[in-house]
Amino acid sequence: MTRSYGEAMDRLLEELAKLPGVGRRTAERLAHHLLRLPADEAMKLAIAIRDVKRNTRSCSRCGNVTEIDPCAICGDATRDQGSVCVVEQPRDVVSIEAASAWRGVYHVLGGKVSPLDGVGAEDLNLARLVERVRTEGVREVVLATSPDLEGDGTALYVEKALEGLPVRVERIARGVPTGIGLENASTAMLQDAFKGRR
Repeated sequence: MTRSYGEAMDRLLEELAKLPGVGRRTAERLAHHLLRLPADEAMKLAIAIRDVKRNTRSCSRCGNVTEIDPCAICGDATRDQGSVCVVEQPRDVVSIEAASAWRGVYHVLGGKVSPLDGVGAEDLNLARLVERVRTEGVREVVLATSPDLEGDGTALYVEKALEGLPVRVERIARGVPTGIGLENASTAMLQDAFKGRR
């Protein structure tokens, strides 16, 4: 980045620009917003960042982000411990929980297979999933990976890893979203909808 604000501001701009989806202009807007805040308000952000780095970790059972181990979902006796929903990232857990669509537990892979980004199946939290299926009485695994090339490839790797184990493996449904007209559906959506019809 071009230096023009002074060392401290330039360092802040460089760090903000490293965040996903934040370019130079957005970094500048954020930095100027932080400068306008009263010092105690700006420090609340710094303290929140420090605290999240100190206090959060991955759940040793499912890989979700947590401050307690096991996480609240894994530790919830009312959840169906024999049904595991496999997702790519912790934010996927949050989305599914917000929809109140699942009463089982989760397994967070920590990404998806993406050869172009140098991510292989061995880089994912896959071995722990296999161990859970072998030792924790898991009856079903529902794959909720992204409906894209990498997500589909990741789902295939998971299916292969669980092959031969006494567990039912399913993929979440895909197709035309509720509330969308067919004329607005893409070819891929329509193909998925016809393949997964019930």
